[in-house]
Amino acid sequence: MDILLNLLCWALMLSGSFFVIVGAFGTYRFPDFWSRLHAASITDSAGVILLLIGMGVYSGLTLITFKLLVIGLFMFITGPTSTHAIANAALVSGLRPPKLNNKTLDDDGPRKPSDTL
Repeated sequence: MDILLNLLCWALMLSGSFFVIVGAFGTYRFPDFWSRLHAASITDSAGVILLLIGMGVYSGLTLITFKLLVIGLFMFITGPTSTHAIANAALVSGLRPPKLNNKTLDDDGPRKPSDTL
């Protein structure tokens, strides 16, 4: 049973580390603000929370686990809220998301704006 618990802890921590590393590369490599904001929010939401759950399972039922749970709940609430606030501030200040190659999507699939004339 102890081996399975350790495997679960390490699986959670490795998957959390994977999300943090992928999010860091995404924040560095994505071309625009909106894509980078998405990568940063995935890092915050998925990566850090999985790391905290893995550390909580590893420490057992102690005060440390309770503290990690409180930190995880705080991150779960404030991460998406801060991402939304940043996106809203950027939108209000005039930064608009890029267009999708001047195409609009309908039920019929993509079409050119000149098709509507």
